[in-house]
Amino acid sequence: MARILIIDDEPGIRSTLGGILEDEGHRATLCESGEEGIAQLARDEFDIVLLDLWLPGIDGLSVLERMRTAGGPPVIMISGHGSVDSAVRATRLGAYDFLEKPLSLERVLLTVNHALSDRRLREQVRDLKRHLTLEEILIGESEAMQKLEQQIRSAAPSNSRVLITGENGSGKEIVARTLHRLSLRADQPFIDVNCAAIPEELIESELFGHRKGAFTGAIDDRKGKFELADGGTLFLDEVGDMSLKTQAKVLRVLQEQTFQRVGGQQTIKVDVRVLAATNKSLEAEIGGGSFRSDLFYRLNVIPIEVPPLRVRGDDVILLAEHFLRRFAAEIAQPKKKLSAGAASKLRGYHWPGNVRELRNLAERLAILLPGDTIEPEDIQLGARPEAPTAIASNLPLREARDEFEKQYILSRLRDLAGNVSRTADALGVERSNLYRKLHAYGIRVERP
Repeated sequence: MARILIIDDEPGIRSTLGGILEDEGHRATLCESGEEGIAQLARDEFDIVLLDLWLPGIDGLSVLERMRTAGGPPVIMISGHGSVDSAVRATRLGAYDFLEKPLSLERVLLTVNHALSDRRLREQVRDLKRHLTLEEILIGESEAMQKLEQQIRSAAPSNSRVLITGENGSGKEIVARTLHRLSLRADQPFIDVNCAAIPEELIESELFGHRKGAFTGAIDDRKGKFELADGGTLFLDEVGDMSLKTQAKVLRVLQEQTFQRVGGQQTIKVDVRVLAATNKSLEAEIGGGSFRSDLFYRLNVIPIEVPPLRVRGDDVILLAEHFLRRFAAEIAQPKKKLSAGAASKLRGYHWPGNVRELRNLAERLAILLPGDTIEPEDIQLGARPEAPTAIASNLPLREARDEFEKQYILSRLRDLAGNVSRTADALGVERSNLYRKLHAYGIRVERP
């Protein structure tokens, strides 16, 4: 059964389409205007939209444009005054097909069935690609990886919350996706949110949604991540960067499984499994007053630590071979081989960027290296950063940690000639996150 939204200003068309679709076992929702259709799309999820081109108020093309901007289901345009220009524009905006009135009901059903089949196929391809990516982090035979796999398989079938810890680039998000894929919620949504990448003034709207007019720029009702994840899994990445104010609201949702949209009065109940990840010591953050202990205990039901690459032994070589094989296939070139010296060099490196750094190196070698064999001199690895200067022993823990982080960032920036993108890769953080830290610490980047 598919959920189908019909937006048409003609009552006869709406009722006829709704009737034949429901006879086929689908569930139809009827709207008579573009404004009503947009509001309905904000409230509910649909598999297909049948959208009239000519509508009072907001016309069909404008509705289609809004839907494509926000991402949404396939849209089949219908019109009694169709033109080639309209059809071309609708197609460019992402319409699946364009049907002219008077409608052939057989053609409508055929088009709807094709659209549903195409959507299922795209979802299967997306799932296949996700599974291929998921397996990358679990490649390895080391004791540390065997322990991690056992923890994942034990934790996945439950609905318990999991706190995933580990260094940047070690694969915390992949572990979260694997937990979801192996859970009883695997056929439900997996929604992720990077708590460090969303401005403080927007994160509540991102998590809980908002009502139209709740703040400047809130032109429509919008669902938040908790609502979108209903029945499935919500992944809070970099949860240690969440403000105390937002932590309090997240704690309440975890306790009650209910919340209100920003600017709304309606209480919304959800069934969501929450997974969280951080590269910080939340115990230290609690001691410094920047993380709530009650939220920590709510999240840390099942702790899983992702091991850094430097403790995984020969997993480094297995992963390198995997990445070289993958990138060779992508560029349709023979796979490059690691010499014994090159393999030894990879084993001996400390890998501050973990699996992400190794993947980037393999991609670079696969594309840029002219020969078939990788020698030690072909492998350019980031230099081990100089030890930061001594930090005063009388500083509070939070200030000492911030000072260490500042000096560490400055050291890596110097090593990489002030290149922020390369420094972010070496540190295993998002570039936007590094820029915020540079601003917070008053670091000016000057490239030679």
